[in-house]
Amino acid sequence: MVLTENGTSGSGYVPHYLLQGDPFASKLSKDADIVAAVYICIIGVLSATGNGFVLYTSFKRKTKLKPPELMTVNLALFDFGITVTGKPFFVISSFSHRWLFGWEGCRFYGWAGFFFGCGSLITMTLVSLDRYLKICHLRYGTWLKRHHTFLAMVFVWLYAAFWATMPLVGWGNYAPEPFGTSCTLDWWLAQASVSGQSFVLSILFFCLVFPTIIIVFSYVKIICKVKSSAKEVSHYDTRKCSHSLEMKLTKVTMLICAGFLIAWIPYAVVSVWSAFGEHDSVPIPVSVIPTLLAKSSAMYNPIIYQVTDCKNSCMKTSCFKALEKRKHYNSSRFYSISGEIKDAPEKGAAIEMRPS
Repeated sequence: MVLTENGTSGSGYVPHYLLQGDPFASKLSKDADIVAAVYICIIGVLSATGNGFVLYTSFKRKTKLKPPELMTVNLALFDFGITVTGKPFFVISSFSHRWLFGWEGCRFYGWAGFFFGCGSLITMTLVSLDRYLKICHLRYGTWLKRHHTFLAMVFVWLYAAFWATMPLVGWGNYAPEPFGTSCTLDWWLAQASVSGQSFVLSILFFCLVFPTIIIVFSYVKIICKVKSSAKEVSHYDTRKCSHSLEMKLTKVTMLICAGFLIAWIPYAVVSVWSAFGEHDSVPIPVSVIPTLLAKSSAMYNPIIYQVTDCKNSCMKTSCFKALEKRKHYNSSRFYSISGEIKDAPEKGAAIEMRPS
C-alpha cells in the first residue's frame, strides 16, 4: 500500500485524523494540554535522572559487570532512549497546543517510541527467560558467559529495529494520535486493507502478545519451583534464609515486568479497539489517559532498583546473623535482581548483593 505525504493511501482510504481538519491541531483544551505537558515533563526528568544514574554507575564498573547485569544496562538504555527522544517533542507540542514537527517529525517520534518501547519489552522477556532457566534449570547458569549476553543484546536491538522500521518502508505507517499532540503506529490501517490488518496483527503478536506469554510463563514456573523447594529446605535455617531472598528478589523482577505491562496494556487495548472499531469509538479524552500511562513506564525501573537496594541491605544483615548461628553449612545460592547465581561466602565474610 503506497502512502502519500499526508498519510492517505492510494486506495482512496481516508484516515480518521484527516476527517476533522488539521491532524496536528490539539483536540484537547489548553488547560488539559498544559496538565499533560507538566505531567510528562516530571516523568521525563525522573526517568532521565534515574536511568542516567543506572547507566553512569554501570559504566564506572563496566569491566566487572556480570552477564545478567548487562541486560539490566540494556533495559536502562532503552528506557533512557525513549525518554530523551520522545518526551521533549510531546512537552513542547502540548504547551503549544498543537504538534509542531510536521509529518517527518511525527514519523521519527513514532519510530523512536516504538523502537525503544519494543526493545524494553524484549529485554524484559529475555531477563524473565533467564530467571526461569537459572532457577528451574540450574545447569543453565554454568555456561552463560558475557559473549552470550552480548549476542542476546544484539538480537534485541535488531528485533526492535526490524519492527520499528517496517512502517517506514511501506508496511504500516506512523500517524498522529487522535488528540493531535503525539504520534504513534497507525493502528487505523487495519480498516484500510488486508496489508494494514496483517501489519497490526503482526505487531500485536510479535511485539506484545508473544513476549507477554513468555514473561507470564517464566514467572509462573518460577513461583511453582520456589514454593516446592520451600518444603524441601524448611528445616534448614540457612536454606530458609536463601529461599526467602530468592523469593523476594524474584518478586522484584516480576514487579519490573508487571510495571511495564500495566503501563502499556491499557494503551494496546485502546489501540486495538480503535483499529477494529469505528473511528470515533474511543472518545478523545479517554484515549489520552492510556497514552500518558504508557509514557510513564520508563520511570518505574530506577525506583524499583533503589527500593530494592534498601531492602537488600536489610535482608543481607538478617541473613548474615542467621548464617553465623551455624558452624557447618552447605554452600547456598543467592540470586541478584537480574538473576545471577552467587556462591555463599565463607564463614565470617560479608554477604554482597549487588542490585542490577
